Amino acid sequence: MALMATTARTKLWRLLARASRSGTSYCNDRILSIPLYRVSSSSSPFSTAVTGTAPAEHRGFEILGVKEYEDYRRSLYGEITHKAVLVDAVGTLVVPSQPMAQIYRQIGEKYGVEYSEAEILNKYRRAYEQPWGKSRLRYVNDGRPFWQYIVSSSTGCSDSQYFEELYNYYTTNKAWHLCDPEAEKVFKALRRAGVKVAVVSNFDTRLRPVLRALNCEHWFDAVAVSAEVEAEKPNPTIFLKACELLGVKPEDVVHIGDDRRNDIWGARDAGCDAWLWGSDVYSFKEVAERIGVRV
Repeated sequence: MALMATTARTKLWRLLARASRSGTSYCNDRILSIPLYRVSSSSSPFSTAVTGTAPAEHRGFEILGVKEYEDYRRSLYGEITHKAVLVDAVGTLVVPSQPMAQIYRQIGEKYGVEYSEAEILNKYRRAYEQPWGKSRLRYVNDGRPFWQYIVSSSTGCSDSQYFEELYNYYTTNKAWHLCDPEAEKVFKALRRAGVKVAVVSNFDTRLRPVLRALNCEHWFDAVAVSAEVEAEKPNPTIFLKACELLGVKPEDVVHIGDDRRNDIWGARDAGCDAWLWGSDVYSFKEVAERIGVRV
């Protein structure tokens, strides 16, 4: 049965991949601690993730027969189609509250940073795109060496006090807010229904303090963060570790994330189902209902 489900899923993914190659906009701007996050084509580079439900005629899942696939999956697995939901952190669960360059400049002014926000953004992009030669991973432990390089390259300022203030800012609830205001209600409903939930994120060890600052760490049964797992998405290792922490098989899991390469391809390589946030699903309530849990 598992092989049949995997074969059907693979065929569907190929259809979806061909259908979704156009019309997707990605933002290559990252801030002090976060991975790539996705915005709509009409948004500014640092706008928050889009939520809400798009018209059915604009949504490839209905067009390409995903309802039939979901019905097929229910025939194999029962009314609740997945035993666990994995959720990406930045761009899916949480988003930055202010533009990165604005914060870098605002905090940096008292330390002598003179670059404009546009200059900071351009230098940041160039620095982030350079190979990180000190480790095979960017996010190792607390990520300080990597972020010190990024901050000094972006602003021209190597002041340690500046870096520490900026670094610590991104552990507070001022720096972040939740993408979906109904997230808590949905995750509680999932867990009541016996569906386990975990965060899977390319992040350093500040992720847990961020989740605590937003009072949402207790929503999850597990957290798989790349700095602890020592593997970054799209490496399937981090998804398999999340499955291990939850005690479920990859084929029983769906991962929700906003990055097609890191989240969708990575999760599928691990054998999980995967839906793209802001394209395949637009809210956590929709995720729950699609797997058969009423909220």
